[in-house]
Amino acid sequence: MGKNFTELAKMDADQAREYLENLRWPTGTACPHCGSVTVYTLKPKPKSNSPVRKGVYKCKDCRKQFTVTVGTLFEGSHIPLNKWLMAVSLICSSKKGISAHQLHRMLGVTYKTAWFMAHRIRYAMQQPELKAKFNGTVEVDETFVGGKPRKTQRELLLGKAVKRGRGTKKTPVVALVQRGGDVKSQVIDRVTTKNLKEFIYKNVDKGTMVTTDDFKSYRILRKDFNHQSVRHTYGEYVRGNTHTNTIEGYFSILKRGINGVFHHVSKKHLHRYLSEFDFRYNMRKQNDGVAAFMLLNGVEGKRLMYREPTPPEEAA
Repeated sequence: MGKNFTELAKMDADQAREYLENLRWPTGTACPHCGSVTVYTLKPKPKSNSPVRKGVYKCKDCRKQFTVTVGTLFEGSHIPLNKWLMAVSLICSSKKGISAHQLHRMLGVTYKTAWFMAHRIRYAMQQPELKAKFNGTVEVDETFVGGKPRKTQRELLLGKAVKRGRGTKKTPVVALVQRGGDVKSQVIDRVTTKNLKEFIYKNVDKGTMVTTDDFKSYRILRKDFNHQSVRHTYGEYVRGNTHTNTIEGYFSILKRGINGVFHHVSKKHLHRYLSEFDFRYNMRKQNDGVAAFMLLNGVEGKRLMYREPTPPEEAA
């Protein structure tokens, strides 16, 4: 179904364009502006020296020109499509992610270009709203992402250990995973009962077995869920089928990627990195070519601007 990195690396820009056209329009070219299928390939007018790029079409109904990149994350980019496809394949196949510096070296583009390409692809990896809520056995946990907090002068004098986890200035992330199924994670402002309840009730069916640690904010789940918890504060990590090992395994991959590959991720962009790790985890049972294929099938309507345009009322 999908092509692996070796196959994509052999493509030139025209072959990559044709590959994308077959993915986006398997039953025939359609106008991305109005949806009409009455389109034709644009060719130079007789006695005209003005060149026409390959892959340019024109709609007979709305009279607008378009290419396969219009309305996708590739729109407006001057980067050859074959390099885009290689970047998609590399990000999909790297279990703990690939840095922008590595992309810039492998693709032969600038670091700034590689960084923005990676964020565009992460934006395309963002999962849509769940069609069905999680059920079966669902594990919920939260973690904290960011650098080590600085010791205060008092802590330095007293030799106290640096505080970790809740109560630090790190960015909190909550996630839930259905055993044997998918994961969904989200950045939250604070780890509070209200925020955790909102996230869980939105994504998990009532009556589902939900396993957590013994953090007191999860006690509210007893009302609508079959809530089971393990008491980490007492050294208990598994009790029969009750544990949070699956979600902690996901967090270990996330943190190894952020600490070992990206080194630093700001709170502003953290949600896109979560989309990347969620996507790869949810595609873990597929080969790399299929994962890249699924991502390319979802690029429509996923255009991320380097700088969002200023609304006219604000520009005035």
